[in-house]
Amino acid sequence: MGAVTLRFVLDPELTPLLRAEIVALWVDASNAGGAVGFVPPVTSADVRTIADPTFAGIADGPDRLLVGYDGDRPVAMLVFCDNRFGLKAHWCVLKRVMVHPDTQGAGHGSALMREAARLGRELGHEALHVTVRDGLGLDGFYRRLGYREIGRLPGALRVAPGDDRDEILMWLDLTPTD
Repeated sequence: MGAVTLRFVLDPELTPLLRAEIVALWVDASNAGGAVGFVPPVTSADVRTIADPTFAGIADGPDRLLVGYDGDRPVAMLVFCDNRFGLKAHWCVLKRVMVHPDTQGAGHGSALMREAARLGRELGHEALHVTVRDGLGLDGFYRRLGYREIGRLPGALRVAPGDDRDEILMWLDLTPTD
């Protein structure tokens, strides 16, 4: 079976159907152990506590949504979050980076991040920043894509009593190197 190629859409219309599909993707990614703001088990109602303000930042601006589709099905997404501060306008934070768990291993995460880097340059950003929950090996994934660790917040994420994880700060320079 050949590799599935995703179709990426920046700023798709946030219809009620797309919102529901994103919440379902978020629930599935979270319940599969994905580090996207929750610790399993979660429900749609749990996810909506963060999804609804996220959607508002996209619909009302200045945040931007990138969705990767396999056919008509959203299987990957991330949000370009504006820093809302003029002195940081030259770089962007990527949040809610996720791929549906039943497509893991198909290269969708790498494709999503490559598209984010391409769009980041196109949108005029000089760098992209992402935070990573330690203990899941995600920092290695981002390193393979050219991100470098620029710091850690020790024990910043409490995933369970007695299980505090570092929040790893990762950075991708988008400026051309000579």
